Amino acid sequence: MNIAEAMTYGRAILFDTESPEIDSNVLLCHVLDCQATYLHTWPDKVLTSEHQALFEQYVQQRLTGIPVAHITGTRGFWSLDLKVTEATLIPRADTELLVTLALDKLKPNMMIADLGTGSGAIALALAIERPEIKVIASDYSWSALQIAKLNALENKLSNVSFIRANWLAACQSTVFDVIISNPPYIVEDDPHLIEGDVKFEPVTALVSGKDGLKDIRLIVSQACDSLKVGGWLLVEHGYHQAEQVMQLYRDAGFSHISSHQDYGDNDRVVMGQLTL
Repeated sequence: MNIAEAMTYGRAILFDTESPEIDSNVLLCHVLDCQATYLHTWPDKVLTSEHQALFEQYVQQRLTGIPVAHITGTRGFWSLDLKVTEATLIPRADTELLVTLALDKLKPNMMIADLGTGSGAIALALAIERPEIKVIASDYSWSALQIAKLNALENKLSNVSFIRANWLAACQSTVFDVIISNPPYIVEDDPHLIEGDVKFEPVTALVSGKDGLKDIRLIVSQACDSLKVGGWLLVEHGYHQAEQVMQLYRDAGFSHISSHQDYGDNDRVVMGQLTL
């Protein structure tokens, strides 16, 4: 088959999935090691038998529910192409909101913490945009940290350090200017845990107690000790948790607290300043 026929095949097989055209094109680009524009520029180019067999294999894997990012081993985030595995969350576009908000607060020589770094998406996005800052990326998962370190190495980023820690437990007091986290925030019995790509991701990076706020409570509490006075805490949360998270900030003594919406206009991030 040629490229046009392969694209048609992929869409037809994956027609009942969430995004058949996008997934099919991403898989075909991965097989051919090309950009999406190549598919439309050379639709009559014939695939080799090896390429066709591999593409058909990937499409069948996707049909069983395996995430595209796990099939290709990569996911784009910000300006980066990141390696991902079953040990990390798959970076999502809505989390780029954390990066955008944090960049507005960063100044040269600041010390930043990215908690629960996973693939390193947030930490590396900040590091590549602000080479003059220092980023500490932590995760309790040793496997996730290895992926994050590899992503830093492949993107030639030297201003990021990695530590294994339970949130801020291993960090000194009053050391950070900005703390950022995309922690677990899903309730234990949420039905979405067995749907879509989520069911292939590590539960420990998704679930946070009976109300989904166990880890955010701990992060807010620990941040009071680890932030410098005047420092900022930014946390991603579930679409329905904004008011609860803002109250946690208020109870901990934060000020200038605000809620921010993602690309789907859902409440997604709360930020606040430590002014005690």
